[in-house]
Amino acid sequence: MRNAAARSNLLVPEMREVMDIRQASSYLGISPDTLYKYASEGFVPAFKLGNRWRFKRSRLDEWMDRQSELRSGGEVDPSKKKPVQPAV
Repeated sequence: MRNAAARSNLLVPEMREVMDIRQASSYLGISPDTLYKYASEGFVPAFKLGNRWRFKRSRLDEWMDRQSELRSGGEVDPSKKKPVQPAV
């Protein structure tokens, strides 16, 4: 019994692989409402367990890596930038 308790204490500080929407939104730094919308639209990797969204940390890490590669793919061609309109 003592060994089981010792093993479970070792797991506490480590982040779980499968997270609920609150944990995953905190991990990603976005609101739970935004993450719920992203999951519902299939924008972020997620699955349902019963009627609740679940997120695998490893899949979110891969998704964030892909998003950062898409975003840092290079500078926008200055000729394609829209001119900034002055505030009236």
